[in-house]
Amino acid sequence: MTVLDDRIKMADSDDQRTLDMMFEWLEKWPIPEGIKVEIVGGNIAMSPQRQTHWEIILDIIEQLRTKYPRKRTASDVRIDFPGHLNGFACDVVALSESATKDAKGRWRYEDIEFVAEVISKDTALNDYGPKKATFATAEVPVYLIVDPYTGEWHLHTLPKGGEYHGEVTLYFGDEIDLTRTPVGLTLTTGEFPRD
Repeated sequence: MTVLDDRIKMADSDDQRTLDMMFEWLEKWPIPEGIKVEIVGGNIAMSPQRQTHWEIILDIIEQLRTKYPRKRTASDVRIDFPGHLNGFACDVVALSESATKDAKGRWRYEDIEFVAEVISKDTALNDYGPKKATFATAEVPVYLIVDPYTGEWHLHTLPKGGEYHGEVTLYFGDEIDLTRTPVGLTLTTGEFPRD
């Protein structure tokens, strides 16, 4: 079956899609190397990974490693979230000590203590909108958005009722105090590069 046949089949369906079905279709598509792919609310989102993006991700992971062992962090790994067809490949995820994988071998959103997304121009609206709402609904304790275009970071905490009730926005160079969250660390941002 060709990619075109898959697209026709997907268009002809009566919206009985599942995340597994959509990711199986995506595996057949000729997606160039270095392109991040995820499904947000049933929509396929693709964005190129830039060097700036990667440097920020790596900086955050290296800082998290003072508390989280390698097997409790993830980057660009599919995790299914509540809501309609939400299969995210988050930039950075830190998992609780008791984290377990589901029957399909994937991390469970219930075990996430921290998520960070580094903004890409093409997918920024997802990070600030539907993904933020989904993380709040999933009660992810800490959601960090890092924006290399503005040089700002946005910290979202205290999820309840599908919303984050704690929000702080500061600039690269300002510390991110997570000591009152399950993360229990302070992250530095002075070396985050800008685009």
